[in-house]
Amino acid sequence: MVPEAWRGGLVSTGRVVGVLLLLGALHKASAAVIRYEILEEREKGFVVGNVVRDLDLDLGSLSARRLQVVSGASRRYFEVNWETGEMFVNDRLDREELCGTLPSCTITLELVVERPLELFSAEVVIQDINDNNPFFPTREMKLEISEAVAPGTRFPLESAHDPDVGSNSLQTYELSRNEYFALRVQTREDSTKYAELVLERALDREQEPDLQLLLTALDGGTPARSASLPIRIVVLDANDNAPTFNQSLYRARVLEDAPPGTLVVQVRATDLDEGPNGEIIYSFGSHNRAGVRELFSLDLVTGVLTVKGRLDFEDAKLHEIYIQAKDKGANPEGAHCKVLVEVVDVNDNAPEITVTSVYSPVPEDAPLGTVIALLSVTDLDAGENGLVTCEIPPGLPFSLTSSLKNYFTLKTSAALDRETVPEYNLSITARDAGTPSLSALTTVRVQVSDINDNPPQSSQSSYNVYVEENNLPGVPILNLSVWDPDAPQNARLSFFLLEQGAEIGLVGRYFTINRDSGVVSSLVPLDHEDRREFELTAHISDGGTPVLATNISVNVFVTDCNDNAPQVLYPRPGQSSVEMLPRSTAAGYLVTRVVGWDPDAGHNAWLSYSLLGAPNQSLFAVGLHTGQITTARPVQDTDSPRQTLTVLIRDNGEPSLSTTATLTVSVTEESPEALAEFPAGSAPREQNKNLTFYLLLSLILVSVGFAVTVLGVIIFKVYKWKQSRDLYRAPVSSLYRTPGPSLHADAVRGGLMAPHLYHQVYLTTDSRRSDPLLRKPGAASPLASRQNTLRSLDPVFYRQVLGAESSPPGQVRVSKSPWNDNVF
Repeated sequence: MVPEAWRGGLVSTGRVVGVLLLLGALHKASAAVIRYEILEEREKGFVVGNVVRDLDLDLGSLSARRLQVVSGASRRYFEVNWETGEMFVNDRLDREELCGTLPSCTITLELVVERPLELFSAEVVIQDINDNNPFFPTREMKLEISEAVAPGTRFPLESAHDPDVGSNSLQTYELSRNEYFALRVQTREDSTKYAELVLERALDREQEPDLQLLLTALDGGTPARSASLPIRIVVLDANDNAPTFNQSLYRARVLEDAPPGTLVVQVRATDLDEGPNGEIIYSFGSHNRAGVRELFSLDLVTGVLTVKGRLDFEDAKLHEIYIQAKDKGANPEGAHCKVLVEVVDVNDNAPEITVTSVYSPVPEDAPLGTVIALLSVTDLDAGENGLVTCEIPPGLPFSLTSSLKNYFTLKTSAALDRETVPEYNLSITARDAGTPSLSALTTVRVQVSDINDNPPQSSQSSYNVYVEENNLPGVPILNLSVWDPDAPQNARLSFFLLEQGAEIGLVGRYFTINRDSGVVSSLVPLDHEDRREFELTAHISDGGTPVLATNISVNVFVTDCNDNAPQVLYPRPGQSSVEMLPRSTAAGYLVTRVVGWDPDAGHNAWLSYSLLGAPNQSLFAVGLHTGQITTARPVQDTDSPRQTLTVLIRDNGEPSLSTTATLTVSVTEESPEALAEFPAGSAPREQNKNLTFYLLLSLILVSVGFAVTVLGVIIFKVYKWKQSRDLYRAPVSSLYRTPGPSLHADAVRGGLMAPHLYHQVYLTTDSRRSDPLLRKPGAASPLASRQNTLRSLDPVFYRQVLGAESSPPGQVRVSKSPWNDNVF
């Protein structure tokens, strides 16, 4: 038996139904329905059946799982014994009280168990017993029958009523023995019985004016129960024409929402008599069912049957009405007809929606099919008017499914994204199938909770930052624009700088980043001549779990400013250089050339040459962009034999920086070729000795250079092979290299370097398989740039410069001018 403490703590039926819906949606609803049959009026505690055995449940865990019996009725007719698993009668079962006159009486139960929650359906069929006697609505019936009535005339008798059904209901009638009347038992449309008195022998009022009969109603029970109705028959004087109906059966259809006064049907009867004996009065018959007079009204004169009360299809679908017609004669005779009124159902009840539970907030990574809410829908109408469907607006990641009748489950049907829609207000519409359709609307609010499913995002995958050299340390050079669409905790960003490439130490030595704001600053002043480009990687991570991160490439380009004055390559500063000028030289003779170099780049490295000082300004001219010193006129005898020239070398920067080069020109009578052959008065043997030494040194240098070149080519090929293999494996990128400014002397415009040698080519790395990939060469050092500038000169002049550099300080080398061979 269920303990009294537990029975007293039972929750209300509505809450239990909510638990029932939750069980049916989250776990399973048993498709099998157990069915029991029991006689009504069983004593309290009578065992109906063992639900634990029939449902294949574990009896030992029954108490822990708290098995409950739930029904839609207000009274708890059944309970379950947790110790035995038997369902027993808990309250009086009166089939007539539960189901009235319905032929079948079934109580639907829901069995709910917890841990885990499960739902099972059970039906208990209440069988009728013969516990009710038939009864007549009146204690005595009086019939007035004219003696002129012909044999065979039928007289309806008062109907008996029996609340029992089936074989226990009213089955037949019996009439006491007499010589005038016989009894005929008829069956209505609903299979109930009624009796008619049939005149078999003509009455004679003079012989027998009054008759006493006894009508007995019997049911089909064992033993049979009965009821008796005394019938008093008064024989009237003849009114030889009775009214007659034009038809014995009338049929009509009326809507259940028909207002009072609505016409149902008009019955018509006629009487051949004249005067009062021919005037007809209509009235309800004596054996109409209870409640007919409250629902319908009959006009006594016209025979018009109208609606009087409120019809309800859910209570009664068909009304059987008996109408009689009598004349106003002294001894009126009656005629009878039957009217079958069919009540047509209308959709007069809107559905009702009950939301029993809502699962909110829902994680945005909830799997498909996650149960969000449970709903129950009811509609009091019948047939199609009671068929209810639920729907939600289209285009939402939710769906409604029905596992049990009138129960719906709201589930997820697509992936949720809090960043797109953080909250849903779902409008759930319940609509029946009636015409016109009625509907009900309710709103379910579903919030979506955040998970860390979005890495930090940026408007661009790489940044190119241009910083002018000699910048102030600590001044921001870049503010990274990065955001995270997740919720605040998951969107909390942290910024770091990582090394990129083979070089390390760039972050801590040159740059730093604010961990919270993403502002990149330089730690030291940058020098364009020292390094022109820095390749960094900004690593941004969020605060979610697991942590998501994004890398952004940051290319810092150091732009040049004019912070270096030009330098003199030839004549070499600190060494005396004497250029020989034959006195017979004509105008336009190329004496020598001043070569300058500027470590800056671009316009800052464009050089111009001008003659700053000379004993005779009219004798020499300097090329503005070439630095070539030529004779402006023929050498005259009056010209000084020794000329000291000062050449000003100025760059194109803002502000412009300059330097000077000083050289000596000696006007001689000797041939320049002879002087060049024996420059310092050395003997031919010494020349041969020096030549042999230089040849051996050149051979050694060439051999070493060749070996280094071969080794470098091999290393380069292996490096390119590895790089191409890594490129194929890496994801496709669209990074573009920005060419840095070139570090060079103004050799193109000065005629020292062919223009086609100054061209650089950069291609995109987006074409992984078909396009060539050329890595941008690194910035040349000032020494290498100076050597490249010298190599672009005339070979003889290049050797002359090398010879000047290798001379001891303070020694004067007299060189042959290479420009006499029409090199330019």
